[in-house]
Amino acid sequence: MSKSKKSINLNLNNEYKSWLKDIKQKVLKTQLKAAIQVNSTLLAFYWELGEDIVRRQAEANWGDGFLKQLSKDLMAEFPEIKGFSERNLKYIRQWFLYYTGEPAIGQQAVAQLMQIPWGHNLQIISKCQSLPEALYYVRNTIEYGWSRSILTHQIESGLWRREGKAVSNFDATLPAVQSDLAQQTLKDPYVFDFLTLTQNYNERELEQGLIEHITQFLLELGAGFAYMGKQVHLQVGQRDFFVDLLFYHTRLHCYVVIELKAVEFEPEHAGKLNFYIKAVDEQLRKEGDAPTVGILLCKSKDKVVAEYALSDIQKPIGVSEYQLTQSLPEDLQSQLPSIEEIEKGLGGEL
Repeated sequence: MSKSKKSINLNLNNEYKSWLKDIKQKVLKTQLKAAIQVNSTLLAFYWELGEDIVRRQAEANWGDGFLKQLSKDLMAEFPEIKGFSERNLKYIRQWFLYYTGEPAIGQQAVAQLMQIPWGHNLQIISKCQSLPEALYYVRNTIEYGWSRSILTHQIESGLWRREGKAVSNFDATLPAVQSDLAQQTLKDPYVFDFLTLTQNYNERELEQGLIEHITQFLLELGAGFAYMGKQVHLQVGQRDFFVDLLFYHTRLHCYVVIELKAVEFEPEHAGKLNFYIKAVDEQLRKEGDAPTVGILLCKSKDKVVAEYALSDIQKPIGVSEYQLTQSLPEDLQSQLPSIEEIEKGLGGEL
């Protein structure tokens, strides 16, 4: 750790005053005041300023009060620009250093940073543990237009570690391009942290909870999933069958059948889902639709058993686990007041 430098009066330092003048000219030259809402212009300026700050701190003997003084001078000159607080200048420095260590990112990656808002950039460098993880979230923010809250949720849920990790037979059952894209749509595990179920929940309760929180469920499934229905009726011969959940994927251009299991994966689950996919292909799939894909969401799985079970299945199937919030014991849940009781209790105070 470097030793603390004694603060000096930078107003009397010619080198500092010359550099400050250069910064002010850059602000005016890029018309930053008029383009403050143009993200790429602002961030390109921040990047250059961060590089300048790091270099000056390494080369100049300006003391510990350097950023505080710089903030004061810039805010006095440009009071309408909020990004020159001492705190934000420290963030600018941190942001530049994050991506220029070992290994440093290339110019193409730097350009991607300029395409997402400053607040998103700060969330990424504060929560990501590695450069590859950070760049993953930068790319996905650009591709899917994530808000800051959605980005934060995706980082905290570990999407980077979960995407594309499910067991599947897509390589053997789908064309190469379709297989790769389908694999990337899957996660393992899926995180249903918006659900709270009893310890002895069944598949119907799990299904109902997911549909009641369809917005959060679709967010966890990922971009491209369009909800078609639950317990979708299929008649095969003289018998009736019901698909747990049916979706259409707008990027894969295919139906997606999701079966929910509140137990550990068993090989027979794959056989039943294979049957459902066949029925959807025969009864719902239209010209131009790609082959229907199936996803088994199980409470747990043995990866080797799942791989064995899918090896001879002819339809494309992925197998993933899901995680819930801490389940409530049955006896405790029965003691909790209902929504109606809570509203009634609040009625006299509103």
